[in-house]
This record gives sequence, C-alpha cells and structure tokens, in this order.
Amino acid sequence: MKYIIFSDIHSNLEAFGKFLTLKRVETYDRLLFLGDLVGYGPNPNEVINLFKKLKNLHSVRGNHDKVVAEIESSSFFNPVAAFSAEWNKNQITESNKKFIKTLEKGPVIVDHFITICHGSTFDEDYYVFSIFEAKESFKFMTTSIGFFGHTHFPIIYLLRNGKIDSVPLTKNIKIKLDPNTKYLINPGSIGQPRDRNPNSSFITLDSSKKEITFQRYTYNIRKAQKKIRDAGLPEMLASRLESGV
Repeated sequence: MKYIIFSDIHSNLEAFGKFLTLKRVETYDRLLFLGDLVGYGPNPNEVINLFKKLKNLHSVRGNHDKVVAEIESSSFFNPVAAFSAEWNKNQITESNKKFIKTLEKGPVIVDHFITICHGSTFDEDYYVFSIFEAKESFKFMTTSIGFFGHTHFPIIYLLRNGKIDSVPLTKNIKIKLDPNTKYLINPGSIGQPRDRNPNSSFITLDSSKKEITFQRYTYNIRKAQKKIRDAGLPEMLASRLESGV
C-alpha cells in the first residue's frame, strides 16, 4: 500500500496545485492529510474545491480550519494569523465552510497501524517541537507509526528501546523502517514551509517495502506572493514564502 502524507496547505493554491500534478502523488493508494487546509493564504475556496475531489482520503482538521469554520475563535492567534483567518472566513462559501466543519478531530487511526493528527496524539492543538513533546505524544500512540503537522518543520522522532532520537528532514531521502522502532513523523508543509527552505514537502509511505520517502518540490512562489499582496493580507505572509520561515 502506498500512502501520501501531506499537511498545512493554508490556502496556497500554487503550492497545492503543483503537489497534485507530481508523478509520485498521482500513483497513491491512500492520501493522509494532517490539517490546516485554510488560513494565511489567498485562495481558500479554490484549495477546498480541489481537496474535495480527492479519493481514498483520510484527514483531520487543523487549528486554522476550526477558526475559519467558526468552531473556535481566533482570539488565541497572533495578530497576523488572526487577521488572515478572519479574512479566509469572510471569503469562503457557505458550502465550503460546512465542508471544513466535517473534518475529523484528531487523532485518527488509519488501517490499524497509522495514527494521523494535526498537533499531537493527545491534543490536536499541541505543538511537537522537541524530544520532550514527542515523548508525551509517544505515550498516547498505540500504533507503530504516527504523522503530525502544525509546526511546518519536517522531522522524524524515533522511539527505540525506551530512547527517543530525532532526525530533521532537510533533503529528499528514503528511510527503511525498523520493526522494533516507533516513528512520529512530520512531513513539513505544502503551503508555508518554515525550516528556512521555501520548497514544499510531503512524505510517501510504502507499507510493502516498509520505507518512507521525504520529497521537496518547487512551485510558483512569486505568483502566490502577488495574490497575497493583491488581497491586502499582511506582507509577512508573502515575504515568508520566499525565505521559508
């Protein structure tokens, strides 16, 4: 079985559209989405409309999805995130807002051996930025492998013999899975990378080969930036795409 794992599109149509055309993505058996379809970017409706067409998809909601769907308030967001979330909320159609409300709360178990979540395995909004937070997530993970988003940082945490290690994902790489190891993996972000690399990223899991592949790709950043500026969204949201922060 071939799984494609991706996260944090954030209304970036250029990045998401390019993702869907990649040869590796076109040959999937299952798509696993880790949350935040919307927020930050200028094309929430277009992104949602493409997303709704996907087949064999398992997904969970993100914190921006909840705010745009009016499940939660933006009062806990920083000013830039709150402004863009409210802007996205005012742009999306009622049918798309209803669709976002149907996204599941994580964690969700897929095919008995995969956990997907937005923040962590015990709290959908909790950030996993370090081995300490990963350790807490492993405590609540009953499967051999878990995927999370939210931080926009591609990384693998490994639990083996009671010890946790981490491996940042900085370039395209294939990794063989060890049956005696538990994995907690962040594929990075489609629409807003933050690890100082502006290229979008995702992960492929081949369960028959017991192998994961981390892949980055380029997209038309300048076009995405122009749309952000033309929409009157905060300049930071345009400039950060170029620097990957």
